[in-house]
Amino acid sequence: MAEKQHRLVILGSMDEFVDLVEHAKSRGYYTIVVDGYEDGPAKLHADKAYLEDVRHTDEIVNICKQEEADGIIASFSDLLAECLANIADAAGLRCYIKPEGEVYLREKPLMKKMFSDLGIDSPKFRKVHRETLAKDLEDMEFPCVIKPVNGYGSHGIFVAGSIDDVQKGFGQSVSRSNFDYLMAEEYNSGREFNVITWVADKKAHVLSIADREKETFREGDIPQVTRVVYVSDLSSKLKGEFEEIATKIAGYVGLNDGPLCIQAFYDENRGISVCEAAGRIFGYEHELVTLGSGLHIESLLLDSVYDPDRAKSRIATHDSNFGTIAAGLYFHGYDGEVADVGKMDELSRLDGVVAYQAYYRPGDNITHGPGAKPYVARYYLAAPNREVVDRLSSEIIDQVSVLDPDGKELLFRLEKK
Repeated sequence: MAEKQHRLVILGSMDEFVDLVEHAKSRGYYTIVVDGYEDGPAKLHADKAYLEDVRHTDEIVNICKQEEADGIIASFSDLLAECLANIADAAGLRCYIKPEGEVYLREKPLMKKMFSDLGIDSPKFRKVHRETLAKDLEDMEFPCVIKPVNGYGSHGIFVAGSIDDVQKGFGQSVSRSNFDYLMAEEYNSGREFNVITWVADKKAHVLSIADREKETFREGDIPQVTRVVYVSDLSSKLKGEFEEIATKIAGYVGLNDGPLCIQAFYDENRGISVCEAAGRIFGYEHELVTLGSGLHIESLLLDSVYDPDRAKSRIATHDSNFGTIAAGLYFHGYDGEVADVGKMDELSRLDGVVAYQAYYRPGDNITHGPGAKPYVARYYLAAPNREVVDRLSSEIIDQVSVLDPDGKELLFRLEKK
């Protein structure tokens, strides 16, 4: 008798979900993609698709029941991780974390409390209310980082150089959250890292430690991520401490088996300072883990739903010191009409560029805000060593260009790495 076909609900339909859908189908799963984007690319690849805001828990629970779903998965964004926990719990489907634990990874005041309870160093912060703004900030040094309490995708985050800056940006920032106050956090200029761990039997295992490089293009803007390099040259030195930190966090939130990622700073004097933790895999860079190490993240996510023991086996044999250095280059731009992407396309054909995504083509308009493309373009590079990756990165950064109809440069200009 043939086995019953798994019916998997996938929350999220943007381009990075296409591989997840295709891999699930290659395993014989019936795929049901759900989110609020009508033209999400992954919906074209799925067996069935629904247009429903991922925050509508009851409606998606009904979809799960109607479709007789026996599994649900999401990743790559904080909002999707939160919705996954809520929907799975309400629908009685397996999930690696419960809503009461996920809330500590979504609401920044609770996250900061967790870090304090666990003795994990984290940047100093204050809650900032509009009516008591000056008093709330009286012991904060400027510049500082202003954040919505439970935003996602870096929306609403900005760097404030003064109280006036906070007042001016308060309304726009707080609109990105369900809370009526903001978070002010000390600005840390140390080296920054993206750390992907996977928790197996309550112990966190580092999958990768990546250098997270940023640039500030305009005064008051949050620094934009311009390059992520897997793996960091400090990976071996910091791996053990990051595993200890992640294991503590996993225990606090009740995450026994599944993904847990950390953004953190490091300098020789202060050591590791954890900025945020999230119960998901980093988006728009997780493919670099596969390029560098061969570990297929989509397979790991699917195993976490239907074959947890296989997921543990993958983790047990994974080496976080990659045999190949992989990097992502991310290019941001000003609002405007795109006319010429010839140079951008040309650079994608350089040796060592293994993947290229142009999010805008001639005739398109670069925009920002909810639903906008994450970047103007993204390049993935791979090479045997860091020197080659650095050299290729500099070549692309120095030459890349996107022009408007008047020949004006639309890309934010990047300093040479």
